[in-house]
Amino acid sequence: MCTDQDRDFTQPVPPNPAFTRHIAAETDENKQTMRYHEPTQEGAPAELSEKLEGLIDGMSQDIVGLSQYLHANPETAFEEYGSVKKIVEILTKHGLEAETGVYGVETAFESHLENGEGPTIAILSEYDALPNIGHACGHNVMAATGLGAYLGLAALLKENPDAFHGTVKYIGTPAEEGSSGKEVMARGGAFKPEDMDAAIMVHSYGYDLADQVWLGRRVLTAKFTGAAAHASSQPFMGRNALDAAALTYQGLAVLRQQVPPSDRIHAIITEGGTRQSIITENAEMKFYVRSKYPDTLKDLSKRVEKVLKGAAMMTDCGLELDWDYSPATLGVRTNDQLTSRWVEAERKRGREPLPLGVVSEILAASTDFGNVSYRVPGIHPLIKVGREDQALHTRDFAEAAGTEAADKAAVDGAYGLAQVALDFLSDEKLRKAVKEEFEAAGGTVDVEHYFDD
Repeated sequence: MCTDQDRDFTQPVPPNPAFTRHIAAETDENKQTMRYHEPTQEGAPAELSEKLEGLIDGMSQDIVGLSQYLHANPETAFEEYGSVKKIVEILTKHGLEAETGVYGVETAFESHLENGEGPTIAILSEYDALPNIGHACGHNVMAATGLGAYLGLAALLKENPDAFHGTVKYIGTPAEEGSSGKEVMARGGAFKPEDMDAAIMVHSYGYDLADQVWLGRRVLTAKFTGAAAHASSQPFMGRNALDAAALTYQGLAVLRQQVPPSDRIHAIITEGGTRQSIITENAEMKFYVRSKYPDTLKDLSKRVEKVLKGAAMMTDCGLELDWDYSPATLGVRTNDQLTSRWVEAERKRGREPLPLGVVSEILAASTDFGNVSYRVPGIHPLIKVGREDQALHTRDFAEAAGTEAADKAAVDGAYGLAQVALDFLSDEKLRKAVKEEFEAAGGTVDVEHYFDD
């Protein structure tokens, strides 16, 4: 047993993995007892589904090739020029046109597959990487699934002009990592309910999950302004902005005891003074504020604001708040009817997507797809690309996203998304059930102005 007397104080003490082991054990137990329910709608005719699956398997070289290319050439938010160029090159090779720079975002793109009157479904691809550690969220795989699904549907329609009627939109959505690219695009005209009936995508993960909790997230910058003074001879003539930041940090620590267990608050002090002998005149903090539901996120935001204002009052400092300089994101509202079609398709590929609740929601993160799912019905299932103990946003997961398992996930995911789209376009009863579920959950939400009051 290591004691304080013999430990190396130049190094941090490694976190105790006991809690993560308990979560893993609970997940293993849930896997044995929980299974996603059988779908209630028929979907597309079996012969069309079999043909679609064969076409996508035949395109595996392009699908896997894109995933591997992106993995080897990671680009961060709003800088994905090479990624977009590669995707468009593959689309062009298959006789499909794409427009880049859509909805006011240079690295966004859109392609349409139209076949007469009918519903519209959008298939989305993400392709941005994380700074320094590359595709540690597996967006390279996610880009390939969207591309493969779209190519498969195009090939099916080419062979059988009556395979489906309606429109498939393939939309490239950059800058998911910390920049809310989809919401930026939405404010530029994307994801309008009058332009599409549903939107679908899949996320890389360590498990095959039909659904998982995703938290809404807001970002905040707070600036405290004090008064500089000599810290030794006249400290009483100063107003310490660093004290305000320190009080805020401690206030948040106390607040965490009184919020729901799914809420998260992360804060850093980005500016805290220039010299020890000067009372700090300016301090700056940045925050992520997360919660499971839109209304609880709104409430938590107000409580965080009260802590900041309280710190300003205690120190007599000025305070400026800048909410949502990167647009807020909401948690994902999953459409169960669409999810059931995903599960059915992935079972054909030898996968068993697990239902909500198998993996603890303590492990929840955030995604800007949530904003899409509050505008139109949508799904955001997760597909296994590596080991279950490989966490997102780690170098370990970045390595997993380039393995043979990830390549297989890219092809399996491409078929899954294509099949969901084909089912939706083919089955009027499914479309009705999808719409009814969406309306019962609250229908379209004005995401852009949700936090204005």
